[in-house]
Amino acid sequence: MSEDFLIRAATVHDVGLILSLIRELAAYEKLLHEVTATEDDLRHNLFGQQAIAEAVLAYEADQAVGFALFFANFSTFLGKPGLYLEDLYVKSDYRGKGYGKKLLTHVAHLAHSRGCGRLDWSVLDWNAPSIKFYQSLGAKPMSEWTGFRLTGAALQKLSHLSV
Repeated sequence: MSEDFLIRAATVHDVGLILSLIRELAAYEKLLHEVTATEDDLRHNLFGQQAIAEAVLAYEADQAVGFALFFANFSTFLGKPGLYLEDLYVKSDYRGKGYGKKLLTHVAHLAHSRGCGRLDWSVLDWNAPSIKFYQSLGAKPMSEWTGFRLTGAALQKLSHLSV
């Protein structure tokens, strides 16, 4: 890792860069076809009046090498807030050099300083290098949980059921 390494909070001026990194991540995960986010979406949701997520960027000198995007959640069992790490991405040329660890450490520090009881994230089951990396840091897989998701038409249909 370069001595010119820096992690900084993203600003509204970074939305184009963040979207570019999101697309790189999606391509790596073979999910680029699912990216519908726009710069306006990021501007509104990361930097708008009621921002609901945050991002930090990793730099080597003046080159962006990765990012982490996260948001607040809440644990009813702990009775404390938490952070959910939606995305952690390091460009392929910079992997294995400590940038991912620095990004995750930065988010963990934010969680701890904010009184959070935990930091959660998901990883694709085929992503063995990431799984090994997370386990090396002490993270435990949540194998007893099955993730669920509603999107698109299914979300719309459920939202219109009478309550």
